[in-house]
Amino acid sequence: MAIIQTGVSEKLVAPWAEWAERYREGRRLLEAGTYALTEGAIAAGCRVFAGYPITPATDIAEYMSKRLPQVGGYYMQAEDELAGMHMCAGASLGGLKAMTATSGPGYTLMHDAYGWAITNEIPLVVVDAMRVGPISGITGAPGQGEFYVARYCSHGGNIETIVLSPNSVQESFWLTIDAFNLAERFRTVVTILTDQVISDMFEDLFLPRDYAELGGIVVPRRHNLTMPFYPLNSDAIDVPPNIVGKGTGICVSAYTHTEEGYDIEAMEAQWAQTYRLVNKIRHHREEILRYEAVGLEDAEVIAVAYGAASRTVKTGVLEARRRGVKAGFLRLISLWPFADELFERDARYLVCELNYDGQLVREVMRAAPDKRKVHFMGKSGELHTVAEVATALEGVARRGSIPELPYIWTEVR
Repeated sequence: MAIIQTGVSEKLVAPWAEWAERYREGRRLLEAGTYALTEGAIAAGCRVFAGYPITPATDIAEYMSKRLPQVGGYYMQAEDELAGMHMCAGASLGGLKAMTATSGPGYTLMHDAYGWAITNEIPLVVVDAMRVGPISGITGAPGQGEFYVARYCSHGGNIETIVLSPNSVQESFWLTIDAFNLAERFRTVVTILTDQVISDMFEDLFLPRDYAELGGIVVPRRHNLTMPFYPLNSDAIDVPPNIVGKGTGICVSAYTHTEEGYDIEAMEAQWAQTYRLVNKIRHHREEILRYEAVGLEDAEVIAVAYGAASRTVKTGVLEARRRGVKAGFLRLISLWPFADELFERDARYLVCELNYDGQLVREVMRAAPDKRKVHFMGKSGELHTVAEVATALEGVARRGSIPELPYIWTEVR
């Protein structure tokens, strides 16, 4: 894990902090977040994409349909989102890195395949370009309504998930490579929670000169052709994923299974399987933690955000500091497993998210020393403005409350 510090008040904890320094020769483009996600997947070695069109993720499918044939890969148009994810899981079981992409309504349709892929430890990357809800909502407006859905993405429980969220076009490229690496290392589905703003907006994008030169940072696909296929009752990572066929005799069951993959109705097997699916992630949380922090050293109130919302929130923090407020900024990049350790400080927190019901704020309340000092600033369908954030930070720091603002919800129970 690389840590880059700028001065004394700004820090980025993410592997691409070092990657961006290592790879400086390449080309610069003006491109969208969907393009960056696609190129990140290609650079990571993705060779299969299957999915169903839905705004704002459709452009990923369109880009993939052009790029994959150029690198010897395969694009498949599925009849729906569930079929698309099953196709990708099957491709991964065949030895190829795979990805699918969707938005909120389609994301919920995938969850049977999610549970099957996680249970059978199938490396896979899923992009959810969130838009405002509920249900189909507004196709061209950002939302952050799948924070909990991404964590609890399958019925039955007894799993942990890895979820990452970028906040720029450039970060979308590097983070997608990172997502594929984590999927390989942890033998699991990794979700990228982006949103309509990050997906659709155009920004400066640097792409390394030759993706073949990224071998030093890309985790390759390895093939496990020997027993045990499922190292039950083990929290080990970096175990090569399973490959079907080639005389392996592996069974890919949706049920509690043995180390060979066969169904079994024994509590000992259920315990051993659950131990692995949960603890291979819980026991290696430090390998997953990614975040950005600004001005935390003297902060009395810390604004918390992720994704597109974090862009204006960060600027709002800087404006509040200009006004004399000791404000700090914390952007979560790894959303799950949740980074409880980042909220041990006994300060006031202002949680800004693109929903009215309050999701991220509930986890901050749980992790913070005093949940009464955690304040909610929910907005739906559009980003918080810099002025709104700065005003809210002033209110929390000086009066312990957020002043009433149009289209802002502050109530969470």
